[in-house]
Amino acid sequence: MAQDRFDSSKAPEPVGLYPHARRVGDLLFLSGVGPRSRGTKEIPGVTLNEDGSIASYDIEKQCHSVFQNIRYILEDAGSSWDNIVDVTVFLTNMKDDFKTYNRLYAEYFKDNQPCRTTLEINCLPTPIAIELKVIATIE
Repeated sequence: MAQDRFDSSKAPEPVGLYPHARRVGDLLFLSGVGPRSRGTKEIPGVTLNEDGSIASYDIEKQCHSVFQNIRYILEDAGSSWDNIVDVTVFLTNMKDDFKTYNRLYAEYFKDNQPCRTTLEINCLPTPIAIELKVIATIE
């Protein structure tokens, strides 16, 4: 079975040695996607302390940015938002952020409703509060 790798020219650069996505058959597997902006270490909605720790963050801004980054990757790979079939969500603060995340998720996925798993984790590799892992179909 052929496997193709895809790297988006619009999504933020990966923070490690991995592609934005891999195609296997008719499925497209996205690596974890966060809210960073391409070409910079800037994270929308995040204010950092001098030591690089998070001083404050806006989960709504991060959600919008993550969803946009996922769109970039899907479209650059030849898929689309409507082809998403599974979403795994990693939140660093379920208690404070789930309600906002869930509201925005319902807006973005009102027409396409993929399977979803939401997990709270201790931290992510960069100072972000949310990361998504997505599987989509591709023709």
